[in-house]
Amino acid sequence: MLPPAPAHVHFVGIGGVGLSAIARVMLERGWRISGSDRALNRYTDALARDGARIHAGHAAAHVLTDPPDAVIISSAIRGNPEVDAAVAQGIPVYKRMDVIGALLAGQFVVAVAGSHGKTTTSAMVTHVLQAAGLQPGYIVGGTLATTGANGGGGAGQVFVIEADEYDHMFLGLNPDVALVTNVEWDHPDFFLTPEAFQSAFTQFAARITPGGALIACAEDPGAAALAAAHAGRALTYGATDRAAWRLSDLHQAGGETRFTAHAPDGASADVVLAVPGRVNALNALGALAAAVQAGAPLEQAAQALASFAGVGRRFDVLGEAAGVVVIDDYAHNPAKIRAVLEAARSRYPDRDLWAVWQPHTFSRTRAFLHAYAQAFSAADHVLVTEIYPAREQASAFPGVDGASTAAALHHPDAHFVAQFSEAVARITAHPARPAAVVVMSAGDADQIGRLLLARLQE
Repeated sequence: MLPPAPAHVHFVGIGGVGLSAIARVMLERGWRISGSDRALNRYTDALARDGARIHAGHAAAHVLTDPPDAVIISSAIRGNPEVDAAVAQGIPVYKRMDVIGALLAGQFVVAVAGSHGKTTTSAMVTHVLQAAGLQPGYIVGGTLATTGANGGGGAGQVFVIEADEYDHMFLGLNPDVALVTNVEWDHPDFFLTPEAFQSAFTQFAARITPGGALIACAEDPGAAALAAAHAGRALTYGATDRAAWRLSDLHQAGGETRFTAHAPDGASADVVLAVPGRVNALNALGALAAAVQAGAPLEQAAQALASFAGVGRRFDVLGEAAGVVVIDDYAHNPAKIRAVLEAARSRYPDRDLWAVWQPHTFSRTRAFLHAYAQAFSAADHVLVTEIYPAREQASAFPGVDGASTAAALHHPDAHFVAQFSEAVARITAHPARPAAVVVMSAGDADQIGRLLLARLQE
């Protein structure tokens, strides 16, 4: 059980986007926070600035010198000296799933889940509820452009959380509203089959509080099946006439996306988005449905979406130099890559389009190679880096590497780049201008965008 504030809680892996957001909420609500990670980043710097004690690197002394009342670890932690020291001292060690329910107890919880799109959609819900004056707390898998943070304690009754399926984190929640953007098999290292993945979402939907609502995208087969089988109240959203929340009159031009949102009661509202792509129109429609369930008036919520400025690493335009616009995105599964590139083609129809992709984990690359091979058709040029291993070892996946992955793509201009600098050199040497470059990475290849922009500015 999570000890009440002002107890001391220590986070192992505090620099991760998920754990840092939980630490942020707890810090704002009165807990004494400490934590460690292999490397410091903007999340740890912000926590340290606001009073958390942060350590670079992992060591048993971080736990033994000032013993915490509890330790919370990220799903990526394996064989850690701080965890070993805590266990030896009898200090309870929790995963996110173990504590998140207690942290949000007594609040109206809006949980946003899905294989992809959940970060942008949960950020949209948060932004809309803030604009409506509901002062929500939030935990989001990226930095909101409007707040500069990925989490906040909030002063209101509503709490918005990005509900991560990995390691069954979302099974620690009992949401009042569960918004599911899609259910496409992912994380094959944890969910060994598509059926296991779907089962986890079924269990998640079953945890919705009595009288609560499941909101599911009608255009995704997995989400639609989830809604059809749900024993409680289920609302769907999409462009189809069968959806309870319906999108019509979609137009994309000049960097804007416009559509009309139709609510189940017959009310409607016009929406203008500064973020591109049909997928973001669907995300916004789902966010509207969830925000209205949480108490935001439809018209006010729709107007608020016009000022949604996006979230870090989600179609994040870093800048433009020498006729090249550079975009950073977290996309790492096939459907998201396809959606991001289609959004880029829609926003920059007359530019030469580059896709720079860092595959994420060997297991995902191997399991979805056929789908990846079909995902890059919107791009003119594709560069593939070496695979980011995350929690995996290359020796366990012989024959799975960046070069073989690039060779397997069904694209006429796909190349493997052994070094990040090679990607920068290939793009800067290419004569076609103007161009748009989308760097897609859930690992460390996001630095390619910054390196490229710096080179172009020279």
